[in-house]
Amino acid sequence: MGVFVRIRGWLECDDQQLAQVKEIVQADDADRTYSGGWAFPPRQYNFVSWAFFGADMRAQSVDWFLDRLRRVARIPASDDDDDRIIGLFFVSHEVDGMSEWQVRDGTVVIQPASEGYRFLDE
Repeated sequence: MGVFVRIRGWLECDDQQLAQVKEIVQADDADRTYSGGWAFPPRQYNFVSWAFFGADMRAQSVDWFLDRLRRVARIPASDDDDDRIIGLFFVSHEVDGMSEWQVRDGTVVIQPASEGYRFLDE
């Protein structure tokens, strides 16, 4: 049957960066099952734009998702404030347990999830 991994999280960015995130997501093959896990609110409010992702996927697809997330993290700042995309994802592996993926500073930092988030795996 295979091992499954649950990935859920969000990104915070500006409107110009959000357009680039959407381009990366849409560039994936339409047949790619897990591309449908992305959600973009139809209306964004105030100064921050949001993108959300949630999916239970086979473990062999996690590298595909991480590659996309790293591409998103490298999107440059679009204004003089030098604000990069930030985000947080919780990754629950059926065998290896939970990790926390922090999107910040142009990269994805992976570390064990804090104890406070373990309830998500119960």
